[in-house]
Amino acid sequence: MNKKVWSIWGVIVLLIAVTVYSASTGSIKVGGLELIQGLFTGTNKQVEVIRDLRLPRIIVALFVGAALAVSGVLLQAVMRSSLADAGVIGISSGAGFVSVLTVSIFPNLFFWMPLFACLGGALACFLVYSFSWKSGLIPIRIILVGIAINATFSGLGQSFNYRGSYAVTSINQAVTSILTMKNWGDVHIMLVYGTIGLLLAWLLSPWCNLLALQDKSAKNVGLHVSRARLWISAIAVLLAAVATAIGGLIAFVGLLVPHIARLLVGSDHKVLIPFSALAGALLILTADTLGRTVLAPAEIPASIIMTVIGGPFLIFLLRKSDRVYGH
Repeated sequence: MNKKVWSIWGVIVLLIAVTVYSASTGSIKVGGLELIQGLFTGTNKQVEVIRDLRLPRIIVALFVGAALAVSGVLLQAVMRSSLADAGVIGISSGAGFVSVLTVSIFPNLFFWMPLFACLGGALACFLVYSFSWKSGLIPIRIILVGIAINATFSGLGQSFNYRGSYAVTSINQAVTSILTMKNWGDVHIMLVYGTIGLLLAWLLSPWCNLLALQDKSAKNVGLHVSRARLWISAIAVLLAAVATAIGGLIAFVGLLVPHIARLLVGSDHKVLIPFSALAGALLILTADTLGRTVLAPAEIPASIIMTVIGGPFLIFLLRKSDRVYGH
């Protein structure tokens, strides 16, 4: 078996193991077999509590990680840069700000938050493209403009946590990235929008492969380059926006996972996209489980753990940015 097959099976086994460990560990602890039996029989009270409180959080973490990782793969394919990530270039913070702004003005539209998050992500993506374009897209310019857009939207989003000089005790999940208190309604939203986005991303994987070519070469083989970039960017925004609306702002997932995935399974997006989805799910669930258990009963948000990991990794990629994308 080659490295690609070993990597795929390895991440699947690790994902199953971490999922079972996360479900059975916490303030209520049950064994793996007891957990599985209780889920099927419905006679174990402790397992019922886990099913209602812990399982939604786990499922949301899995889909948020998968969505952010695949969003990063798509953005990197469009921009031909390993530095592109929804969190770094401001798409996630734009999604969070617009959703919070809209719901603050019109509270009765709360259940439409994923839609407003998508609009905010699209706005941020448009601004990054607009301000970065100068006789073409240069990766370093994209990342610098994106950081500025991200800082702007993050500051605007954080301003909703204050009224005058007094902090609001209840902070909206779209700007705090807390995975606690998720319910089956959140799971339903992530399942619907996340599954649609991930399937569309995989269906467009041939376009992603062709975008690795020069634009002239891609046009010669029949690809409408501008249309392909638009559609792929729209799916990337959808995935990042829904993940932000439900899971909050978590940066660096779409930066770290695709880079490691290419080293393990190569640059063919038909394999890269599903593998990145699995690896992203594993990463966020692991980060959330560690944050929930290491200092229990206190919690460390998964976003903080990802920031600690992702900051140095971004520096590493910036130093390597002179290398050709995908090689």
